[in-house]
Amino acid sequence: MMRNSSQASHFTLAAYSDTGLFKYLLFLMILFYYLVIVGANVLLVVVICVNRSLHEPMYLFLCSLFVNELYGSTGLFPLLLLQILSDTHTVPAPCCFLQNFVLYCYGGVEYLNLAVMSYDRYVAICCPLQYNTRMTANKIASLVALTWFCPLLLCLVMTCLSSSLQLCGKVIEKVYCDNYSIVKLACDDTSTNNIYGLFISSLSVFGPLVLILYTYIKILKVCLRGSRQSRQKAVSTCTPHLASLLNFSVGASFEILQSRFDMNNLPTILRIGLSLYWLTCQPLFNPLLYGVNMSKIRIICKSLVFDKTM
Repeated sequence: MMRNSSQASHFTLAAYSDTGLFKYLLFLMILFYYLVIVGANVLLVVVICVNRSLHEPMYLFLCSLFVNELYGSTGLFPLLLLQILSDTHTVPAPCCFLQNFVLYCYGGVEYLNLAVMSYDRYVAICCPLQYNTRMTANKIASLVALTWFCPLLLCLVMTCLSSSLQLCGKVIEKVYCDNYSIVKLACDDTSTNNIYGLFISSLSVFGPLVLILYTYIKILKVCLRGSRQSRQKAVSTCTPHLASLLNFSVGASFEILQSRFDMNNLPTILRIGLSLYWLTCQPLFNPLLYGVNMSKIRIICKSLVFDKTM
């Protein structure tokens, strides 16, 4: 017998559980973590924007990356904090679709930004004499615009397709609104959503990864032929980028595996942690990673902090 279908007015996030008074401690811990993320990313964005010595392609792409961390974490944490204190864990449908849009955009921008950064390192290491002519201000602006525009457009279409579905349920088994979970609630034929979901996943993930793989093969060839000093410089420049890519890819893999396969045999707290990893770890991992490894940024940050405290 078919269940009644309707346009959802709200969704229930069923992964939350009653933690009693512990929810207030959890709220304060997550709020502190969110404020640290905002503070670290805002600091680095300001440092890059106000210091003309950092107005180079590599740092401008980093600035775009830090802005994306603010964008993604703000799409998650305010609603997460509100739900921790709530007893009902319901979310209005427009708010749920908005969060769905923001979080998927964040993932798409992150991968594209990392791909653009790998291209920048490829030009700097493999074509150093042509770097200034190839990485012009117009090209940098175009790459940053492309990094943001493509995911926004792709995710807008995805969200419109999902929001037009007739649903037979309103319960999402997660702590945030997830597109695949919404599609699974549909009574309609979801073949269009599934095909487009596969398309957008392939384009957003495998496209950038192919470019990154290509650029690093070229960089590796140059390093093997170069001097020890050039190899050390290349390694010091590329290591933070590779660490960021690996961290985000691992987190995204956890989320994809959870969405596509039944993992109910895992403890609930572990499932929640794995589903949140790509959204909670990367926004703090990147500013700490680049803030520590990039000497120019590290020196300027130290001078700002210590000059104001002395």
